[in-house]
Amino acid sequence: MRKFLASFVFSGLALVSLTGCEKYRLDAEVRELCAKDGGIKVYEKVTLPPEKFDQYGNIRIPTKKDAKPSDEYYYDDEDTYFRKGDPYDGPNMWRSHTKVVRRSDGKVLGESIRYTRVGGDIPGPWHPSHFSCYDMDIPMDLEKSIFTERSEK
Repeated sequence: MRKFLASFVFSGLALVSLTGCEKYRLDAEVRELCAKDGGIKVYEKVTLPPEKFDQYGNIRIPTKKDAKPSDEYYYDDEDTYFRKGDPYDGPNMWRSHTKVVRRSDGKVLGESIRYTRVGGDIPGPWHPSHFSCYDMDIPMDLEKSIFTERSEK
């Protein structure tokens, strides 16, 4: 019985240490990629009238697949997975590339790149942890970086 209990405890400790190692290794990789490549690039700022903004200062920009012909702007998103699976079994890691495009001329007004790790925790009934460029205080608000409200005088 003692051998069984000892092997059970050892197996649990091994699982915890291996799980944590992979999670922290991927977090270090996310940190490095965010520092090199993450963040926002703005190619053109756009000033819009106040009626285009909601009460929180946001404008409605649909994704490319949801955009109607009358929408002036849309988001074009692409995720590239470096590691993909069930976040409860092991960590996922990916790169999100989002562009804001003006429909009339197809010009990319700005883009953001974010790296994310989700999961890699000790299995349990809780939500998997995550780490991304957001956690590093890298500006990621693409919409507010591109669009400004015209002041009415």
